[in-house]
Amino acid sequence: MQLYSRVFGRSIAVVLFTSVLLSACGEKKSGEHGQRSLDFARLDAFPSTYAINQSRPVLIQGATLLTGTGAQVEKADLLLEDGKITQIGKVLKAPKGVLIIDGEGKWVTPGIIDVHSHLGDYPVPSIESSQDGNEMTSPNTAQVWAEHSVWTQDPQFPLALAGGVTTLQVLPGSANLFGGRSVTLKNVPGRSVQDMKFPGAPYGLKMACGENPKRVYGGKGTSPATRMGNVAGYRSAWIEASHYKKKWEDYVENGGEEPKRDLGLETLAGVLNGDILVHNHCYRGEEMAVMLDIADEFDFHISTFHHAVEAYKVADLLAEHNVCAAMWADWWGFKHEAFDMTEANIAIVDQARACAMIHSDSGVGVQHLNQEVAKAMAAGQRAGFDIQPKDAVAWMTLNPARALGIDGQTGSLEMGKMADVVVWSGNPFSVYTQVEQVFIDGELMYDHADAKRQPRSDFELGILNAEGERL
Repeated sequence: MQLYSRVFGRSIAVVLFTSVLLSACGEKKSGEHGQRSLDFARLDAFPSTYAINQSRPVLIQGATLLTGTGAQVEKADLLLEDGKITQIGKVLKAPKGVLIIDGEGKWVTPGIIDVHSHLGDYPVPSIESSQDGNEMTSPNTAQVWAEHSVWTQDPQFPLALAGGVTTLQVLPGSANLFGGRSVTLKNVPGRSVQDMKFPGAPYGLKMACGENPKRVYGGKGTSPATRMGNVAGYRSAWIEASHYKKKWEDYVENGGEEPKRDLGLETLAGVLNGDILVHNHCYRGEEMAVMLDIADEFDFHISTFHHAVEAYKVADLLAEHNVCAAMWADWWGFKHEAFDMTEANIAIVDQARACAMIHSDSGVGVQHLNQEVAKAMAAGQRAGFDIQPKDAVAWMTLNPARALGIDGQTGSLEMGKMADVVVWSGNPFSVYTQVEQVFIDGELMYDHADAKRQPRSDFELGILNAEGERL
């Protein structure tokens, strides 16, 4: 079935001039001369208030750099100014007032990015009333936004910072076919979630395959109760979203009665428009293949399959469709669809030239993602692949940035990018190595040697049942 989205395509932004009278919620001004285009993503509805505030330049001298772009540079200097990486080289000149970091014997990487987190939505200490990550009231809850559940005082944020995490995506849970919108956050203190929002980062749509939706809703005697019921639910929703998108496009182009706004369809239309990225919880290889067919039918792109335990079975398809896979190093067997795993999963996907990465889905795992990457790298080497730290570091930096649509701004040590940087005591893939310092936009946010630079929360009194029950 070729629907409206096929005809119009995501590349068509309906643009008109002010000669057309426009005031609707699904529109925005877009450029000079009052041009307007459809705005299903609604980036301005809850705008980021995060501000870069680097107090002084930073010069890291003589360190080993893992750039995230496939290079390992020895005895190199790195200069951070005005929130950006401004110079990489040897024996760089120190600007006035600079903070100098002696990097001898230390390693430096880009900040770690966790593409799959529920921090703030499943905070700790964990009590029932604070469990706000899973809107299990309908198979399709595309209308909810994860950011509206984020408790910014969650002690897990500073703990993740101590593990080198500078950016993370908070997703709604996976009970539903459509779980709602995700949000990408800078790992900084914030009075409101908007103080943490990554400026300009695309929203994501959480979708879920397999056991979770059919178990939750089949158990209630409603659809979906099977995997075919799951697929029927996806397709019905995309048909409705295609009509919704077409209705708004017609209105913007031809005028007439303003269509009624629908929050859930607005999010799905944002996916069809190419403005919102799909993050799809999906374990089994054949289900990923089905989801790729659905995406092709309705002409949208899946950014990333999460929890992709069987990604190794479809690594070529992922590469062919330019779809990323977010995986664990060795979590498996906790439910049926997670059984057929291999510890070389990430390495196999990577060697197929698909976009491979680590993810946590855990308030504990997020604190040592470097060690999770180390395990995956070692498994790849045991499987016969020549994977070195300069290659594997991208699994926790540049590739998740790519999955989130922010790789033009962060994820690698390149001039002009955000100065999100981790200084390690040694090789970050050694269990003996510690995070020494973490910089976000050039500001020192964590220092292992300085208690004043170790953010703590009033609520950091102990973590009860840190893992909890996750769907």
